[in-house]
Amino acid sequence: MTMSAALTSEPEELMHVLQQVVDGITSGSIYGALALALVLVYRSTGLINFAQGQMAAVSAYVAYSLTRSGFPVVAAIVVAALVSAAMGAALERALVRRFERADHLVTIVVTVAILICGNGLISLFWGADLKPFPAIFPSRNLSLGDLRFTVSDVGTVVVLLGVIAVVHLLFQRTRFGLAMRAVAENRESSAQSGLPVGRLLMAGWGLAALIGSVAGCLVAPTISLQPGMMDGILVYALAAAVLGGLDSPLGAIVAAWLIGITQNLAGAYVDFIGSDLQIVVPLILMVVVLLVRPQGLFGRKEVQRV
Repeated sequence: MTMSAALTSEPEELMHVLQQVVDGITSGSIYGALALALVLVYRSTGLINFAQGQMAAVSAYVAYSLTRSGFPVVAAIVVAALVSAAMGAALERALVRRFERADHLVTIVVTVAILICGNGLISLFWGADLKPFPAIFPSRNLSLGDLRFTVSDVGTVVVLLGVIAVVHLLFQRTRFGLAMRAVAENRESSAQSGLPVGRLLMAGWGLAALIGSVAGCLVAPTISLQPGMMDGILVYALAAAVLGGLDSPLGAIVAAWLIGITQNLAGAYVDFIGSDLQIVVPLILMVVVLLVRPQGLFGRKEVQRV
């Protein structure tokens, strides 16, 4: 290779890497929205909700039905998110709360049962065939130098950043958020202080379901609606939540972006991984990080008191 050819290829290779990073941030934003929902449930109840992805899928189907009835797509998503919040609160009150003092394995089985029931309900009411979800953002390509992305890519990241900002303000600047943080820290002391612990736990599940519905509706135009549409995304979201720290909303987002970028780079540059084995990348990354920091990248280390 001549010197001029080498100089030409280096910028092209750099742009290809940057393109993979941009694409990874976009996909990571989807993982991050669902991971944030998982973290909110864990912080309020100490429970990992394995049905979070299926609840998001149900919400996307509700939005789809509303658009078929004549609702504008954004209005349909807003209504579906509110329906999802009510569904999450109702599940906590009617089902999950009955097992809150049971062994953690029992509560895990309960959330898996909710997942299976959600899958069955989707097949019953909407069928198992693929259904196209209307585009949320204009289908227009954008460029920044040699980088290529779409309005949908930008919109996805902006929506996630907006969700992060709202959640941060809610938890840091409102009495409601402070009360939820107190319940997450110590449920018994909060109850003795007069806080309505039961209603706050319902609100935590409702808020998580609302955020999860955003993830479901954002990804629906890309992969189309199907009963198991969120199953793969749930794996990435779980990895992001654990990798970032199960008690850290910010950590879940950063870890999700890290997973998205690493996944894309590995698929592009590691021959034996390709597109078929990309799902193992976040799992390997999670294991490596947790060997060094068991509490995750941003999680707080628990101190054993004697």
